[in-house]
Amino acid sequence: MGTFSTYDGTKLAYHGPSGPDPLICLPGGPMQASSYLADLPLDDVLRLDLRGTGDSEEAARYRVDHQIGDVEALRRHLGLDRIRLLGHSAGTSLAILYATRFPQHLKELVLITPTPRVVGIDVTDDDRKEIAEQRHAEPWFEQAYAAFQQIWAGNFTPEAFKGITPFMHGRWDAQAQQLDDHPRNDEAAKEYYGEGAFDPAQVRSDLNNLDVPTLLLAGALDVSLPPKRAQEYADLFPRARLVVQAGAGHFPWVDDPEAFAATVQRIP
Repeated sequence: MGTFSTYDGTKLAYHGPSGPDPLICLPGGPMQASSYLADLPLDDVLRLDLRGTGDSEEAARYRVDHQIGDVEALRRHLGLDRIRLLGHSAGTSLAILYATRFPQHLKELVLITPTPRVVGIDVTDDDRKEIAEQRHAEPWFEQAYAAFQQIWAGNFTPEAFKGITPFMHGRWDAQAQQLDDHPRNDEAAKEYYGEGAFDPAQVRSDLNNLDVPTLLLAGALDVSLPPKRAQEYADLFPRARLVVQAGAGHFPWVDDPEAFAATVQRIP
């Protein structure tokens, strides 16, 4: 583990090699400890514990735009002119905001099952139903689908959101279930997407000029970003390559590590 002080003096931790060309990985959650990314089947992975998570210190501010400077501080700490940056889920919001603010310091951008929120793409209930109903043969389908129906009816309870968890995975097995065991800073998560964090229209406009090789990897079974919305997402990037991993949900490296690695190791 390595540590560094970011722009406001908060001490942040990272895990992995700090060699000449690391793949800096930003976790989702939002605000989940990066330990859930420890099994990424990739070379030279360097995981950043976001402020207030994992081995990083608590901080005064957690809104995602206030964390852009943390990524830049890590780049400077590592002594790198340009970096390879990977974001997963909510971590893609931070990765994209960094890319639009510091494009000159970015040489590759990898977006794994990205959140549509930062770019204002609307994933509808019908989009999610279309994907969810493909899982009708699963033994857990009836109970999990009932939880989704509760959410679609406006009942946004913690129990309902927990109930749809199997839909987030291509394989709902012991390994997938263990992903929830990694700690998350729930209070910080409430602030992550706070008012004023970003303007999706401005982000989309900024992406029009992003001259950086970009990979967007979507899961064919991901109810968070169904493939047709992933195509809409990829079209926002001038140099994007979209790959839809067959049989994968929101955590594609768990569902098929070999397919995931083969895709991500070849960015352009």
